[in-house]
Amino acid sequence: MTQNFTLLFLFFFALTLGIRLWLKLRHIRFVAAHRAAVPPEFAERVTLETHQKAADYTVDRSKTAVAGTVIDAALLLAFTLGGGLAGLHDFWAARLDGLFYGLAMIFSLMLISGLVDLPLSLYSQFVIEARHGFNRMTLGLFIADLVKQTLLGLLIGAPVILAVLWLMGAMGDFWWFYVWLFWSGFNLLLMFVYPTWIAPLFNKFSPLDEGEMKSRVEALLARCGFRSSGLFVMDGSKRSSHGNAYFTGFGDNKRIVFFDTLLTRLDPPEVEAVLAHELGHFRRKHVAKRMAMLFAGSLAFLWLLGQLIDAPWFYAGLGVDAQNTALALILFFLVMPVFTFPLTPLMSHLSRRHEFEADAYAAEHAAASDLIQALVKLYRDNASTLTPDPLHSLFYDSHPPAAQRIAHLQLQGARG
Repeated sequence: MTQNFTLLFLFFFALTLGIRLWLKLRHIRFVAAHRAAVPPEFAERVTLETHQKAADYTVDRSKTAVAGTVIDAALLLAFTLGGGLAGLHDFWAARLDGLFYGLAMIFSLMLISGLVDLPLSLYSQFVIEARHGFNRMTLGLFIADLVKQTLLGLLIGAPVILAVLWLMGAMGDFWWFYVWLFWSGFNLLLMFVYPTWIAPLFNKFSPLDEGEMKSRVEALLARCGFRSSGLFVMDGSKRSSHGNAYFTGFGDNKRIVFFDTLLTRLDPPEVEAVLAHELGHFRRKHVAKRMAMLFAGSLAFLWLLGQLIDAPWFYAGLGVDAQNTALALILFFLVMPVFTFPLTPLMSHLSRRHEFEADAYAAEHAAASDLIQALVKLYRDNASTLTPDPLHSLFYDSHPPAAQRIAHLQLQGARG
């Protein structure tokens, strides 16, 4: 059984890695092949120079993603069949036991992974983003963010990991259900406290100034029957020139947040249309549906781990001779992405469908033409390619391709 599981893992590992690299290389070739001409439907809105800038940016980011894919794959093999996890176990088992052994194992894994990923993160931020005019982050700010993230990981992550490991060892055969209850509650709590307590550690949030913009936004909220705890502008420009808008939190702690870069580029009617799209996600219950899927998926995965936790072949098949709850948790979440990769296009399809539904909602409560104009500006300013490879888009894109999305909005506008 051990050998069979090893072979099964290697088969899915090779298949997943091969498909991921093939899709990225297809995407690079497709975007480069369509670099010379603006798609006809955008010819009057986007210049050739802007289109080529987006193509070059997409190709550079995709090449970096190829390198990241190879590094992640090598790290996974090193931790499992390469003996890395077994070596960590030998080191910590000789020094710690119980819950603190498990905590040390998990944090060691996170530290090593973070250090391996760090050079590519620095390259992406300070070479790729800077080359295309998007980076505004200093090295000092990058380090400050890294320190804050590390401290938050320790302060929040350590108690959570200890609680999960304790539940796994103390709750008997149905530990997976108790862990699921705890994990679901923790996620809901995190969603509630994030806007007020965590996000301000990284960005400054200022109330939206009085004026036409605020008046339009408040009128839209009234029309849509949406109540929030405030309208805020985030200083996203201190890290990047990319623009965005989102709402966060739930219950009485919902916040609507605009990037300052977004407000400098879009006119008030266009901002109103973008916000109507975001409200569409809320009104069509996309947030609740995604949370329900997350909770259902985590319950299924924890149940599956409950079936594997006492199986010697599960550990040995992945290069680890020892058995304990911490090793089971680590191995499971290391290798599950290899086996669940076929679900990627399904999740992307669901996300794109939600985007179409949110666009339709926006067309009902704002002008579809304003949203189209806002999207074109965002595509242009964020250097988003207008010509993605269709198969790559099918697998990975959470938003519909630009041409499809705008055609859909034009149809909605004509109906309106």
